[in-house]
Amino acid sequence: MQLLDAHRRAMSEFDDRVGRIGTEQWDAPTPCTDWSVRDLLNHLVFEQLWAPWLLDGATLDEVGDRFDGDVLGADPVGAWREAAAAARRAWDEPAATSGEVNVTGGVIPTEDYGWQMTLDLAVHAWDLARAIGADDRLDPALVAAVHTVFAPQITAWEGMGIFAPPRPVAADADEQTKLLALLGRSR
Repeated sequence: MQLLDAHRRAMSEFDDRVGRIGTEQWDAPTPCTDWSVRDLLNHLVFEQLWAPWLLDGATLDEVGDRFDGDVLGADPVGAWREAAAAARRAWDEPAATSGEVNVTGGVIPTEDYGWQMTLDLAVHAWDLARAIGADDRLDPALVAAVHTVFAPQITAWEGMGIFAPPRPVAADADEQTKLLALLGRSR
């Protein structure tokens, strides 16, 4: 699966779960132990707000602190939809995946950034589903693509605090279970 197709599917997976959040679930805990449902959505909206800027060549200093704090306001779902639409438009621009972007770790290929955002959307779609009691099964083709891209990289990310340490998993586990285990999650 190509990056932009994977990103589109991951965004759709997350968007589907956002649409299922009940009014009483905003403070519910998520598998991300420090985040409530609202905190998790704030994180994803924050990331989507950054994407157009970074894809347009902005540096971290140029973006500054404009997206710090609560980016959800009084309409969290609306904030998500607006930020996701802007990010999607940026990713759909010609040559969006060529070149480089500035991120916290330095300058990286735009395609790497795209895959990182795809992974984050996918895994947090699962986190959100678990938190709100929705179906946590992800698109198998998306899972396969993300697993293929990131399985070789996870050991390099250990200790960075991005994900919990990998968990043991049975050799005959399905691919989603294996991906989740790599990211420190279990069903």
